Amino acid sequence: MKRTFINLKTFAAVILTAGLMTACSSDDPVINPETGETETELPETEEEARWITVAGAKMGDNPGDGNGGTLIYSVTSDDAKDPTVSIDPFQNGFIAPSNRTARLQSSEDGSTIFNISYAGDTGGNYTKYTVEGGQTFTPTGSEVSIAPYVGTAPRWIKLFDGDQTGAAVYVSTEHEIDDNGTEDATDDTYVRTDATIGVVTLDLVNSSIKEFQEHSVPLSAEEEANGYYISRIDMPTLNAAGDKLYIGARLSKVDPATAESDSDFEILGSKTIVLDYPSLLNPTVITSTVGHGNTNGYRSINSFEYNGSVYQANQGDPEGSHILKIDANNAYDDTYDFNLDDALGIEGAYILAWRPAANGKAVLAYRHDGSAEGVSGLQGFFALVDLNTKTATKIDDIPYHQDFDLFQYQGYVVDGTEIYLTQAAVGQNGNIYVVETETGTVTKGAELVNVTGSHFIGTF
Repeated sequence: MKRTFINLKTFAAVILTAGLMTACSSDDPVINPETGETETELPETEEEARWITVAGAKMGDNPGDGNGGTLIYSVTSDDAKDPTVSIDPFQNGFIAPSNRTARLQSSEDGSTIFNISYAGDTGGNYTKYTVEGGQTFTPTGSEVSIAPYVGTAPRWIKLFDGDQTGAAVYVSTEHEIDDNGTEDATDDTYVRTDATIGVVTLDLVNSSIKEFQEHSVPLSAEEEANGYYISRIDMPTLNAAGDKLYIGARLSKVDPATAESDSDFEILGSKTIVLDYPSLLNPTVITSTVGHGNTNGYRSINSFEYNGSVYQANQGDPEGSHILKIDANNAYDDTYDFNLDDALGIEGAYILAWRPAANGKAVLAYRHDGSAEGVSGLQGFFALVDLNTKTATKIDDIPYHQDFDLFQYQGYVVDGTEIYLTQAAVGQNGNIYVVETETGTVTKGAELVNVTGSHFIGTF
């Protein structure tokens, strides 16, 4: 959406010469009364405005579970910053097709919403909408199902390639057991767990499948002998060169003696699967020595390209979440140590969702060991972080409540150096807040009207 504003210095010229212009052809010169100079075209300035789409997750059976579906509602960026404006998606919004919480993405300018339904009869269906304001989201293009490739509950993300491509992933696992040539199960020996990943890329413009590949992705022989395997993958991210795709991974473990699940185990260094792009071939696994734990994230994009490198959050790190760095050589930069516990002076930091602006400063949602237990999970907070200085500051100008659960948070809007976010406890009203990342200034924006048990999952 674009609004055009006439330059005030030329506005008088427009009025004074209006009569002359009606009698002249469009190519006739115009005399600027301020300068006396001849102009063939009146100068004008343009200010870009964009849509801000707010998403709410409706309660299913329990407060904050988000299983009742997703509703979206869009306003202008000006209205999003206006605290006198009220936004009520639960009563007036557009229902994004999905059996449970929809997995939403937006174009970089906010004019288009991309959705892939999650679970149910329509699970895996890709749809695209033009944002028209309010509850009006007009279907555009054709639908396509990625369910045959990655199932009806796909984990997908929009790559940062100019709104051209989406990527969805899955992993399936199977324990390999050696029966040692006998029928006696007590003689069976656990060998390893095979993790087979599937990756599909989707043409977002033409609604078509671009590429699909499956791979068995092993860990090291020692790790596999100890029962470790890749159990979940998510958040594909394209590198700066556009020739590699990074996929975040979660590790699980079995007891090799019994092949039973082991929940009390040593957390290994954070890992990422690297594929050639766009072929999706030649999988390798890279490992961090700085961060430990998972890199697959949950609902929100977990890694971003900035200044030639990819910066990635990890979760479940015994030393608190880190932001890790993968350099142009497609390996972790283990000299880059950005620990959120140290930066914020807390313990047990867990990054829930984050998003940097082009200046390397980001808004980050997190919880920690000191978070209060709310109606649907641990209380969440926002911080302003700087990837260049490896610093973080809690944003105190946003109100917090023990029921402010950000576990399912999905989206931020980046508009220049400003980042838009939603703040509302489960079942309570809240507001949009806009963080100017250069200065840290926080603007309280439009009111968010909530309903019992529901919550807001971000802006798009």
